[in-house]
Amino acid sequence: MYAFKINGGRTLSGQVQVKGAKNAILPLMAAALLTDEPITLHNISYLSDVLTLSDLLTSMGASVVQDADSITIQCSQITCTTASYDYVSKMRATFWVLGPLLGRFHQAKVSLPGGCAIGARPVDLYIKALEKMGATIEIDNGYVVAKGPLHAAEISFPKISVGATHNTIMAAVLTPGITVIHNPALEPEAVDLIRLLQKMGADIQGVGTRTLTITGVSKLHGTDYAVISDRIETATFAVATALTRGRVMIKGGDISLMQSVAETLYPSQIELTQTQDGLLVDATHANLVATPITTSEYPGFPTDSQPLLTTMLSVAKGDSLVTERIYENRFMHVPELNRMGANIQIIDNKNILIHGVSELSGATVTSSDLRGGIGLVLAGLVAKGESIVQRVYHIDRGYHRVEEKLTALGADIVRFKQEKKG
Repeated sequence: MYAFKINGGRTLSGQVQVKGAKNAILPLMAAALLTDEPITLHNISYLSDVLTLSDLLTSMGASVVQDADSITIQCSQITCTTASYDYVSKMRATFWVLGPLLGRFHQAKVSLPGGCAIGARPVDLYIKALEKMGATIEIDNGYVVAKGPLHAAEISFPKISVGATHNTIMAAVLTPGITVIHNPALEPEAVDLIRLLQKMGADIQGVGTRTLTITGVSKLHGTDYAVISDRIETATFAVATALTRGRVMIKGGDISLMQSVAETLYPSQIELTQTQDGLLVDATHANLVATPITTSEYPGFPTDSQPLLTTMLSVAKGDSLVTERIYENRFMHVPELNRMGANIQIIDNKNILIHGVSELSGATVTSSDLRGGIGLVLAGLVAKGESIVQRVYHIDRGYHRVEEKLTALGADIVRFKQEKKG
């Protein structure tokens, strides 16, 4: 098992490349199941999650060819419509193959999902939407067994769900008739999926609004598509720059995708400048101050950026209240931050109160999930002394060789293999 060793106190400077968003790449890859023609996705970063989904698609009979920064998927020879526990247990996004499998092949057997342990993320909205479209669904030994064919329907989500939005849209694009989806997710990654499907020939109206109208077509075709940049990775490097009072050009970064995060950085005198090449972050004159944060669905503050700002606010002047409205148990990184000298009070599973301290100190800490893990890495960048961040496989799910990118910016961070105790 690998870990990161970090010696804090280095100022970050230079430039770093941000590529396609993890949360966009995965549903786009699943969408390749909807056609027998090749789909080529550009601006790819080969995260462990991308490799897991590639393996799953290959196990179904798909051809998956990887290039330096692109991936071509052709699903003309699908021989299996089962997504086994071996794949789905590693990340819940593999569950997104349910919709396209039902939409095109009228059958699917998909393991109930795993992924980060950040609280209950039920798939009931996915299932109820598909049932309303005529699917027969049973739960059998931990698998969702679904059969079609589907028919058009009017679906109203009682709460916003990115995953349910992805699945329902992909199920509807090949379903005869007009399907209407009320209260879909508006996240940029959800919009990116719609844009790809439209390039493939799907008829989807109302993009970016709270009502989508999907007229089913008989066939979709292959296409090339460039994935949007990763707004969470961009936010990660922006916060890392702020913490170390650095100046970094985030190539490919797009501030329009992370306005809510930008608004939490401005009070601390962090300059963000959008250029043709990306986002320039200048924190050389930063004065970190307390800022309240409440996570919510897009365009609100993203839950995936909450651990990043929790780390930054732990060394800001004053007290910050952070409210988490998306997931329960999203504060599992907080006790680890406190081990590093932070003073954070967990009020309940939705609220924490951060009392800013003057500095953090190095310690051995453990990642419990992807975003919490990278939050601990950020803490290590500014902590006095040496920090060890364990279980970095969580971090690898969303960041490709993050230690190399940070090293290129001047950080002192290395990956090493920990010996098993006992």
